[in-house]
Amino acid sequence: MSVNFGTKRLVVGAHYGFRDWLAQRVTAGLMALFTLLVLAQVVFTRGPIGYDTWAGIFAAQWMKALTFIVIVALLYHVWVGVRDIFMDYIKPVALRLVLQIFSIVWLVGCAGWAIQVLWRL
Repeated sequence: MSVNFGTKRLVVGAHYGFRDWLAQRVTAGLMALFTLLVLAQVVFTRGPIGYDTWAGIFAAQWMKALTFIVIVALLYHVWVGVRDIFMDYIKPVALRLVLQIFSIVWLVGCAGWAIQVLWRL
């Protein structure tokens, strides 16, 4: 025998829980370490810091790859945060879907732009 007390379950993303919490912390940690690495390179660079210095920092292939990994981590970090905000505060499903699609398209565009900038140096 099943008893229904009239409760209506509304699933809005709570099932992501720990995975998204952990993803936010890991991506934030990766971005913080990358920031410290770039800051150290800038602090220990002699002479004026201009375009040539910045291009030199990002010229090595390993630095380009690491920078792209951090950009992907940043985009995922943003996606998790924005998606959670949309799920919590945008109640009309159609509007939430449109905003999520717009966000995904925007973030993919940002990733493409980052690739162009990194490999143009």
